[in-house]
Amino acid sequence: MAITLESPIEAVLGNSKHATKFTKGLGLRTVGDLLYHFPRRYLRTADLSQTPQLHEGEMLTVLGEVVRSVVRQHTDRRTGRPAYRVETQLKAGTADLQLTFFSKSQRIAEWRRGVLAPGVRGVFVGKAGSFRGEWQLANPQMVVFGDDDAENAAEAADNQMAVEELTELFPIYPLTAGLQHWDVMRAVRFARQVVEDVTDVLPEQLRETYDVPGLRDALDLIHAPHELKDVQRAQHRFRFEEALGLQLVLGRRRRALQALGTTARTGGVHHLLEAFDERLPFTLTKGQETIGEELETALAQPHPMNRLLQGEVGSGKTLVALRAMLRVVDSGGQAALLAPTEVLAQQHHRSITAMLGDLAASGLAGGLFAGDQEQTHVELLTGSMTKTQRKGPLSRIATGEAGIVVGTHALLQDQVMFDDLGLVVVDEQHRFGVEQRAALTDKAGTPPHLLVMTATPIPRTVAMTVFGDLEVSTLTELPVGRAEIQTNLVSLVDHPAWIARVWERVKEEVEKGHQVYVVAPRISGDESEQGESDQRDFDADGNEVASAKGQLSAVDEVTEELTTGPLRGLNVAKLHGKLPAEEKERTMSAFAAGDIDVLIATTVIEVGVDVPNATTMVILDADRFGVSQLHQLRGRVGRGGLHGLCLLVSHAEAGTPARTRLDAVAETTDGFALSRVDLDQRREGDVLGASQSGRRSSLESLRVLRDEETILQAREAAEALLEKDVDLAAAPLLAERVGEIEESASADYLEKS
Repeated sequence: MAITLESPIEAVLGNSKHATKFTKGLGLRTVGDLLYHFPRRYLRTADLSQTPQLHEGEMLTVLGEVVRSVVRQHTDRRTGRPAYRVETQLKAGTADLQLTFFSKSQRIAEWRRGVLAPGVRGVFVGKAGSFRGEWQLANPQMVVFGDDDAENAAEAADNQMAVEELTELFPIYPLTAGLQHWDVMRAVRFARQVVEDVTDVLPEQLRETYDVPGLRDALDLIHAPHELKDVQRAQHRFRFEEALGLQLVLGRRRRALQALGTTARTGGVHHLLEAFDERLPFTLTKGQETIGEELETALAQPHPMNRLLQGEVGSGKTLVALRAMLRVVDSGGQAALLAPTEVLAQQHHRSITAMLGDLAASGLAGGLFAGDQEQTHVELLTGSMTKTQRKGPLSRIATGEAGIVVGTHALLQDQVMFDDLGLVVVDEQHRFGVEQRAALTDKAGTPPHLLVMTATPIPRTVAMTVFGDLEVSTLTELPVGRAEIQTNLVSLVDHPAWIARVWERVKEEVEKGHQVYVVAPRISGDESEQGESDQRDFDADGNEVASAKGQLSAVDEVTEELTTGPLRGLNVAKLHGKLPAEEKERTMSAFAAGDIDVLIATTVIEVGVDVPNATTMVILDADRFGVSQLHQLRGRVGRGGLHGLCLLVSHAEAGTPARTRLDAVAETTDGFALSRVDLDQRREGDVLGASQSGRRSSLESLRVLRDEETILQAREAAEALLEKDVDLAAAPLLAERVGEIEESASADYLEKS
């Protein structure tokens, strides 16, 4: 019976306990799984491993050269009979390692000494230890490079060694308990020899066009490379294959979305946008004008817009989105703005109403007013509103009197019904899952246009941008009046006394007549803001790294500490999501009016809050926030033409992921550069699913930052294939692969995002 990639792995391993280590330990079920179990790195056999620092108990995988090897006879204390030990000195870069092997047989001891003769090189795996001032490699497993004839190989296997022919590169595989690199290497080698049918999903013409090797060649190159170029060529093949599959899925998704059809929003029924533009007290930036035209063109299409609007904090995204909403209202439709928190929803409602001025209807009447004045209701809907408070807005939303609706998750509830929802604007889209956005777009009779906004693209957003699922509009200019923000890292692990200077600096700013934010990651004790991200860091092996500080700062405790200590006499208030809605609104209004000197808050002030007189922000335990959050938070200062100051207070130690993150934020205010740092640390997330971010990535070979060029090539190839035939009838194997990807992806994402 022919062995194929779909054959069970036992076809090449047999039904042994050894095979169980592959199936249960590594999760490899088929021969194809085994062949796609790629080395994670390669050792150059011409170069000895560099081991500048050794640590007791550390597991080492080193490429070393035998310096000397001698057999010594001694008496076995238990039996009183002669016994033998082989003492071998190994050179590994700048380190010398001692290896000792015990044997009852002189023949085996002499054989081992012969295999480990001076000048022999090999790969040695074991735990580092020290004895009498010398470093040792305890109970080492090894593969030595030499004559791999059958007799020698069998002898080596009996003595927990392997003998391999010397090649330029030695593959290092991901392992599990009980398996060594050469176990996997030999299993893969045998599988490559016996597999007969290696079907390639990439058509030959496509491979030639983009210069990628065939599948069988790529498998040989990645498992048994002669030089580094072989590895790179094979990796390019597998990354291109994965990128092409994803691009075909996303390309078919875009075409399916266009085929759904929607109501074109061309304006013309009313003239709110024209009236709004006439009332603007300033001139739009060139970027705002250009993107405004892009949105008008997209809204006028008979298929749904699916666009990302990204721009620096304070670049005027809300104004651009409002003009798009007015365009929809002018077309007889409604627009909904979904915000992640009540504070932000209230802020959006206030700012939109203020920007509209007399164009925002008041009272119970709506629509066309006396004279030529057109107005529309701007409604607010949040979860804390009472049934009585919600009755009027719900009615006006259902009848269409409310042209613009601003709200939180409350907009997703079943009782919220729209008359003609034409545009959904999602602010800070990373705070919402795909299903939540879909629940709002499902309220429209026909698919509405979708505009998502963000100031710092989170990893998944960057990934989707590169992969092309969203059309992208980018605001790069800052409006007049935005001032520079200076960001300083206050490292308390290096300088504990600096915290006193932080509070002195706060008092100095208040004495100048300015206001200050203090941000803490907790409300009280271990209670965090609902939906708030608590940054987790991991080491290279995926283990979570504990916070450098035990108890994290909390709003309640910090407020009490500061009002009775360093900030005594100042007008200090606190703000977090657990407070009653009326108290939150009252506090924000008082801070905006200048009645509060210092506002101590959680990340509820992360986005949308606009207080021009606030010039300074102190972020406590800043290492517990992500790059995107830190950039958003500091964007709350410097909004009134006054220079801003952001102090990142942290106990994170140098060299940790948290410290790297803080250093990056302190070094630049470029949100798009920071998004790449964020992506590098947190990875792409689930590109086709609902997961927004995190350490695990659904991508196998691809990495968005590293492989941008490959991804763009794959997008070009996918568009060419889909342009000819969206069903890929001419490439049935590729069509089957795309179908598998679509089935395994999140159905909610593919159907509703």
